[in-house]
Order: sequence, then C-alpha cells, then structure tokens
Amino acid sequence: MKSGDRPARRATIKEVAETAGVSRSTASRALTGHGYVAPQVRDRVRDVARSLGYVPDATARHLRQQASRSIGVLVSDLSNPFYAGLAAGISAQARKRQYTMMLADDGGSPEVEVEAAEQFVALRVAGVLVTPVSAEISTYLARQHIPVVEVDRRFSAGACDAVLVDNQTAAQSATRELLDLGHRRIALVIDEMHWTTGRDRLAGYQAAFAAAGVPFDDSMVVSAGWDVDAARIAVHKLLGQPRPPTAVFAANNVLAEAVWRAAAELNFAIPQRLSLVAFDDVAWMSLVTPGVTAIAQDPVALGEAAISQLVERIQAPLSPVRTVLLSASLVSRGSTAPPPRGRR
Repeated sequence: MKSGDRPARRATIKEVAETAGVSRSTASRALTGHGYVAPQVRDRVRDVARSLGYVPDATARHLRQQASRSIGVLVSDLSNPFYAGLAAGISAQARKRQYTMMLADDGGSPEVEVEAAEQFVALRVAGVLVTPVSAEISTYLARQHIPVVEVDRRFSAGACDAVLVDNQTAAQSATRELLDLGHRRIALVIDEMHWTTGRDRLAGYQAAFAAAGVPFDDSMVVSAGWDVDAARIAVHKLLGQPRPPTAVFAANNVLAEAVWRAAAELNFAIPQRLSLVAFDDVAWMSLVTPGVTAIAQDPVALGEAAISQLVERIQAPLSPVRTVLLSASLVSRGSTAPPPRGRR
C-alpha cells in the first residue's frame, strides 16, 4: 500500500445489486437462498458478489432475523489432544448444520471461563458448549436465556443438558484388567477428585477392588497436578517408596505421559517391573514400545453428540433436560503383565 492510501473498503449489498442490475431484496434472496430467484439471476448475482469480494455481515443478518447462527465453544486446554479432537468434532457438525463456531480456551481458569461466557453473550450466540470448570458459567448463561450443554464433565446436574463419557464403568474396566493379572498394589494417579470426571474415575477404580474382594489402600491414590512436570515429580515419589506399586492406572493422557517418563528415569521397565494403563488413548501411546494399554474415548464423537444436543435444545428450549452418556473401550497393548514374582 502506498503512503496515504486507504485500506480497500468492503463491498456492500447495494453495490452487488447495482452491478448485477437487480434490486437489493433480489440480491439478498439470491445470496442467502431464502426466497425465490430465477436461476440465471441467482447465478449472476453470486458471480458479481464473488468478483466484488462481497462478504455478508453475519451480525447484522442475525439481528434482522432475531436468530444467531453462531455457537460458542469453550474448552479447557487446546494443547491437549482430547480437547483438540473434541473441538474438531464440534466444528465438523457445526458446518453441516450451517452454524459458525466461536472457539475459546479458558486454560482451566474459572475467571477466564466467565469472561469468555460474557463475550459469547455480547456476540449473541445461539448456544454454548462448554467443558466446565465451575457451575458458574452454566448458571450465568441460563440467566441470559442462552442454551448451554456441559460436555465431558458436569456441574449443573438437572439444570442443563450434558454429554458425558461413562467414566466410572471405563475406570472399573481398566482397574479390573490389572487385578485380573494378579496386581494388588495398583496406584491411581489422578489430577482431581472433585469434578465428575475425576470423581467417577476414582469411583470406578474403587468399585473394581470391591468387586474383586481385594482390600482398597487409599495411600495408593495420588493427586499429581495438572501438567507433565508436576505429575512426574509426584510419580517419582510414588515409585521411590519402600514398597512401590506394581501397576499404575493414570487417569488421563497427561498423567500417563508423566508415569511413562518417570518410570524410564527410575529404570522401572514397563511392563516387566511396572504395568501401566491410561485413561484417554492418544497417538503417542501406540507409537512407543511397548504400546500403552488405554481407555479409548472418542472426543470427536463426543463433540458431534454435544452439538446435536445443543441444536435440539435451541429448537426445543422447553423440552426436558437430557444427559447423553457415551461408552469408552479398553484398548489392550503391551504395557501390562503379571506382577514380578514375589511382588503383588
């Protein structure tokens, strides 16, 4: 751009209509597909719009129609493959349903979560999908009369829709896999136990011991923080005990990476000296040797189910609150084996 030049101005619907030789209402019908326009006229208008670089003003259209075609999506950590997959599933279904996705990452912060919710309200979204870190966001959006679906974890049972994974059944299956191999000192490395995800995975772990008639040792439950480095330090302490566990159930993919790294650093060979099962199968688990046995939840399918539920809520705001529960399956690889002889 030369000095003093102004940025190119966006083309308007009026200019499209004048160039195509039609009225503004005809141009609008041709571009939106709402209302009849002769095929040859429609094609001419669209060709002109492309040549002029015309882009519809979505906000103005939503105000006129009193109905937004945008949805807000708020997740906890896009650097985590699980949340990235979740967003991908939502995005694909949003396009098919002709919704625009507005994506935000709250980093697990309740304060950022509320700020993002306020932005979604200001942008007049039709609804919000959220992996909540507090009950406040769903309460706030309900006061604003904006449909919300809690995804992956739930804080507002009975107050809004939710799409969840059956964490308890899956965690019980993972722990039973280790018990059946003869392990008794099975550690659970977990991030938190207050959200529904952590609480239900802990419940499944405990239920597996109860079903097998094996005493449960709560000292084997280790809260290991939110990132690989913090968790790795916690696992070092766990494996440095006089009687370390012979198996570990890592409650998410980040914690599984921490266990894997700590075991390598301490020469705890997997699975000869330490068996490992993870919740949440991600790509690296099938690339290492041995591969990591893991609970596979499908984040893309979770996202698809979530947006389907949100669209249903938008279309039928007074229908009963619904919870959708998806199953997860155990993928067996090479990271589990019977405990070393004489150590259970």
